[in-house]
Amino acid sequence: MEPSLAPVLCITGPTAAGKSDLGVQIAKAVGGEVISADSMQVYRKMDIGTAKLTPEEMQGVPHHLMDVAEPDEPFTVAEWTRLAHDCIERLHQSGKLPIIVGGTGLYIKSIVDGLDFSGQAGSPEIREKWHQYALTNGPDALYLALVERDSQTAQRLHKNDQRRIVRALELYETTHRPMSQTYDWQESRGRYDATQIAIDMERAALYQRVELRVDVMLQRGLYREVSELLEAGYSRSLTSMQAIGYKELAACIDGETSYEEAVAQMKQATRRFVKRQLSWFRRDKRIMWLNREPDGQFPPGAVKSILDTASRLAAGIHVQRHE
Repeated sequence: MEPSLAPVLCITGPTAAGKSDLGVQIAKAVGGEVISADSMQVYRKMDIGTAKLTPEEMQGVPHHLMDVAEPDEPFTVAEWTRLAHDCIERLHQSGKLPIIVGGTGLYIKSIVDGLDFSGQAGSPEIREKWHQYALTNGPDALYLALVERDSQTAQRLHKNDQRRIVRALELYETTHRPMSQTYDWQESRGRYDATQIAIDMERAALYQRVELRVDVMLQRGLYREVSELLEAGYSRSLTSMQAIGYKELAACIDGETSYEEAVAQMKQATRRFVKRQLSWFRRDKRIMWLNREPDGQFPPGAVKSILDTASRLAAGIHVQRHE
């Protein structure tokens, strides 16, 4: 008889859907802890634009894998996956349910399907070369460079998703194989009993939350945060500085666009990102979708159902510890 797999709960879905708040609510109810699955929350000094919860918003729930790299440090999905596995193991050993919360689909998939990125090559020099190429020639030329080398991966990416396009080009040059032949994207059984729940809501209401989210970030001082990063010497070509909000405001600060144009671009870029996230997650038929009402409330009984699921998973940890 196969041993039962240790449980993990994943809360995912598009930006601005309310994943972080739900993660805290569940963690408090079942004694779990949160692992951030956000590729930009890993960076220190980047708090407002990456929507990190404040200590007050965390409500005493420990959050992991935030602030683990400097903005100019290379940080890959392989590194995140290694840290996440270590963190999950520690939580299981202490009888805590790991609750993975975030919208970076590849991070979630690496846990659910046990993807192994440990052998993936990388080159900071090649990465920087393509970042400079994008700055000099523009995003369309960068995307065309990927189409010429790996059309299959290019079809999966939006032409404005510069970070992943650069990574695909970097892999192509270091491995001499396209990313589409490097990763195994098939669904498979990973090392955990992973339950995935994704939040969704009517598109117009979600876009309204996106608009409000950007406005709140600006009110909290995102412009100042970006200015301080630039003044500290962090280059606009860094992967971290390509994050939505940082990229647009950095261009504004350097006089390339007006403040109003930068804000409009931030909102548009976030809406496009939401579309890509939804397309990614909807391909995985194992995900249980939780539809949020336009007013932000969940349907009656929906949260209770999730809490019951989380309680069952948490109980599984305690059973395994006593076997």
